[in-house]
Amino acid sequence: MRIGILTGGGDVPGLNPCIKAVVYRAQDQGIQVVGIRRGWAGLLNFNPDDPTTRDACVVDLNKMNTRTVDRTGGTFLHTSRTNPQKVVASGIPAFLRTKEHDALKEGDKVDFTPHVLRVIEHLKLDAIISIGGDDTQSYALRLHKEGFPMISIPKTMDNDVYGTDYCIGFSTAVTRSIDFITALRTVAGSHERIAVVELFGRNSGETSLITGYLAGVDRALISEVPFDMDKLAGYLMEDKKNNPSNYAIVTVSEGAHFKDGTVVESGPEDAYGHRKLGGIGALVEDQLKKRLGAHTVYQQVAYLMRSGEPDALDRMVATSYANLAIDLISRKKYGKMVALRDGRYTYVAIETLSQGLKRVDVGELYDTEQYRPKVVDLLNKPMFLY
Repeated sequence: MRIGILTGGGDVPGLNPCIKAVVYRAQDQGIQVVGIRRGWAGLLNFNPDDPTTRDACVVDLNKMNTRTVDRTGGTFLHTSRTNPQKVVASGIPAFLRTKEHDALKEGDKVDFTPHVLRVIEHLKLDAIISIGGDDTQSYALRLHKEGFPMISIPKTMDNDVYGTDYCIGFSTAVTRSIDFITALRTVAGSHERIAVVELFGRNSGETSLITGYLAGVDRALISEVPFDMDKLAGYLMEDKKNNPSNYAIVTVSEGAHFKDGTVVESGPEDAYGHRKLGGIGALVEDQLKKRLGAHTVYQQVAYLMRSGEPDALDRMVATSYANLAIDLISRKKYGKMVALRDGRYTYVAIETLSQGLKRVDVGELYDTEQYRPKVVDLLNKPMFLY
């Protein structure tokens, strides 16, 4: 048997341990593993009629060439946000371009799934394990619908893939954020300022919520709950006065927004319909200055949240997801996404991820009036308060 594995979307710590665990478990069972480079772009850019494209798109994996990859963060296979069913004119490989493509208008997209299926057949792949978030897995779902055997592994530091309580990368992102906030306290306290810390989190405010809860910040703004700037400013000034060191800290999800406002995005859409998200923290800081005349500190933790090696929990989940994925392949249970639900490893139908948005359980975990994490009842809740 011969399977492919790829990583798509944003990188997170835990990807390399996951790939290594897949290779080790697969090789022990006599399964060959082919690494697909740069996510789905590896299959889109592979030309079956040109052998020279092979090395840039795929690599044969074994225990020897994956032996040490788990010691670093990111993904040694590299990644991209390519979606072969939504390719704009500028993203079409030269060998696939036709005269019809030259007539495409800006924003028009072409579906190259037939080409991808041809490449899969050329590579003699019997199944593919895709590691990624919603966008990456949406194409895994497409291939599943085309009848090709797929297994999905959820990863995103936002922890917002629907159908699973946990995604690879989340724990490390929270750990990094707590470390940086703890360090930032020396600056905020020394200069007696209000610190605004913006964290990644588009649709789900879980990173801001859990980081705020564990780091003990004064207020935490999340994507799910619009906030009133006047109320927030009053709270933070009160928090600052009540602190013997005369400072306060608020975390802000990048997807958070003012009441009657919209999520802050900038720049043009990329090839797959995404605009750059972020900047709400800077707006909050500016409004605090205007309303309070206060000295402030603004810090986007941003990519530092998902940089470096994974923590122990992400290593555990990545390794366990990998072993579960190979178990499913060995049992020919395709069209599944491995998952954690209620603290237990399991799997769901791959279609599940498209059936909703994973959001913070506001009623159970957040005080909408005080803009603070608030666990209503801890009894029987999972370890990570999913």
